Amino acid sequence: MAKFEPGHLHVERHALTPQDHSYDLKVDYTVDKDPSKGKGVRFTVHGQIQGKELKEEFFLPKEEAFNFTRDFSKIFEKYGVPRDQQIQVHVNNPIYDKMFEDIRAKLDHKSGDPVDIKDFE
Repeated sequence: MAKFEPGHLHVERHALTPQDHSYDLKVDYTVDKDPSKGKGVRFTVHGQIQGKELKEEFFLPKEEAFNFTRDFSKIFEKYGVPRDQQIQVHVNNPIYDKMFEDIRAKLDHKSGDPVDIKDFE
């Protein structure tokens, strides 16, 4: 199950087998300014993975903000969810398309705006 509203994402999944993983995560995000990195998006991920409570915060500068699933993957891995089970969360998920478009609007990022590709290496 996934729900989206601007500035907030909620994803929940219940394990179907003993090898599977459960999670109930809420992601809140706002445009913010970091003194050294400039304008970007501050993310707060909170909830639980496999019954373990978590609260993780991170900031992505404007040029990197659209690559938020990379940081989500790091959080999943930190709490023991293998990459092969993350695929169903991240790939072809229309909820992330909505989130991407919301972040783009909040940052006033237009198609064709320059991006430094080295930030994604």
